[in-house]
Amino acid sequence: MKFLIQRVANASVKVEGDLIGQIDQGYLVLIGVAETDTRETADKMIKKMINLRIFMDENGKTNLALKDVGGELLLVSQFTLYADCRKGNRPSFIRSGNPTLAEELYEYIIAECKKQIPVVETGSFGTEMKVELLNDGPFTVILDSEELFSM
Repeated sequence: MKFLIQRVANASVKVEGDLIGQIDQGYLVLIGVAETDTRETADKMIKKMINLRIFMDENGKTNLALKDVGGELLLVSQFTLYADCRKGNRPSFIRSGNPTLAEELYEYIIAECKKQIPVVETGSFGTEMKVELLNDGPFTVILDSEELFSM
């Protein structure tokens, strides 16, 4: 599982011109699911993401977590995070989770995040979306379950 986390001043997502999700300060999180991912993987990733201290404290140090600043979440499914570009010029997506598994885990992640964060907005699974953001920093972090939890 991969989470591409962007600290944002604001972010939004539209489908066919209609605004379906919008947040102020917080994280825009692009979520990629691999075939081997489970709810246990998702739980670990959620915990890590929510507890990341990447917001500035009063001394300008990245010491504050999402909850500390009343941050919001915009969660967007993005299978292209598993693009394999090693051969040729057309990416392969064979490492991406099948759509049924990916959607199940995406919905699970949303539900679990809503238990901890008051404002959780979402994209639309399997749909062409337009995502806008004002990256704050810019500050972008990639959480990869294979790197984080394989030790």
